[in-house]
Amino acid sequence: MSTTPENPDGRDGRATATSERAAAPAAPNAAEERSARVAVTLFPLLILAGGAIALFLPAPFLGWAAFINPGLMLIMFGMGLTLTLPDFSLVIRQPLPVLLGVIAQYVIMPLAGLGVSTVLGLPPALAAGVILVGCAPGGTASNVVTYLAKGDVALSVTMTSVSTLIAPIFTPLLTLWLAGQYMPVDAGSMALSIVQIVLVPVILGLVVRMAAPKLVSAVLPALPWVSVLAITFVVIAVVAGSAAAIFSAGLLILAAVILHNGLGYLLGYGAAKLFRLPIPSRRTMAIEVGMQNSGLAAGLAKTYFAPEAALPGAVFSVWHNVSGAILAAIWRRSSSTTR
Repeated sequence: MSTTPENPDGRDGRATATSERAAAPAAPNAAEERSARVAVTLFPLLILAGGAIALFLPAPFLGWAAFINPGLMLIMFGMGLTLTLPDFSLVIRQPLPVLLGVIAQYVIMPLAGLGVSTVLGLPPALAAGVILVGCAPGGTASNVVTYLAKGDVALSVTMTSVSTLIAPIFTPLLTLWLAGQYMPVDAGSMALSIVQIVLVPVILGLVVRMAAPKLVSAVLPALPWVSVLAITFVVIAVVAGSAAAIFSAGLLILAAVILHNGLGYLLGYGAAKLFRLPIPSRRTMAIEVGMQNSGLAAGLAKTYFAPEAALPGAVFSVWHNVSGAILAAIWRRSSSTTR
């Protein structure tokens, strides 16, 4: 069994026996944990480096915007390759935590995005971008962060997968409802884009995994790092196209992202505690709700809103990995993983 790290909006190269790990916790393999820690540490550094270069030297990267969606499709295909049908069995075996988690994902973060935008008085494009981040499905970096935080990894994988598969319905509808007051929203076209960017590549990856399991297993260890490079590419493309806007509103965007992400962690944990879920599930819920597929949000914002609207997604891609790694480190040092 091999658990490898993953990227923020791609898919981790986690062990295919995720369910076994959650059902019967065992001492983690030293190589597994070392690899996971390396990725969780390196990813924010790569994003920070790429974003800084694009911010101060945007000219060479201005033509990259046309390749944002293909980059996201590559990430989603990689996510599909890591999925197996047993990953969805938890929906049948333990429907309450999965249902609660997905509802929390699509209730807490969209409303938190609206609340943060209102309280901070964000300009329309930035407000729409923050709300769109909140309406996006869960980010798959949450799977490895959950593992490091001693959460319920099987629940994390299932929640991420389910929220991603239903994103073509809920992301555009919620964006239309909440962000439509700030900017026009073409929900139909956005839904079609999500199907093309997310659903089709994920399903294709799942089919390839089923058709050629040995071949896919051979390349799984490399997928996290492919996704790391792909999401770094996406962030560079977004930042380069909006460098001037970042300089004028950088602190405001950072404040919005930190508040949004923090509310997701806090309210996600609180919702799980309210329903008396065990501590590993509470940690998973907090991480799943707080960490978003912000790369997808940035790509959609750039396509359907304005370049500035993509900034919250780009900044969120960096911040939620930093905050997630810190949260995992705190929880990992906590010996209490029971009620």
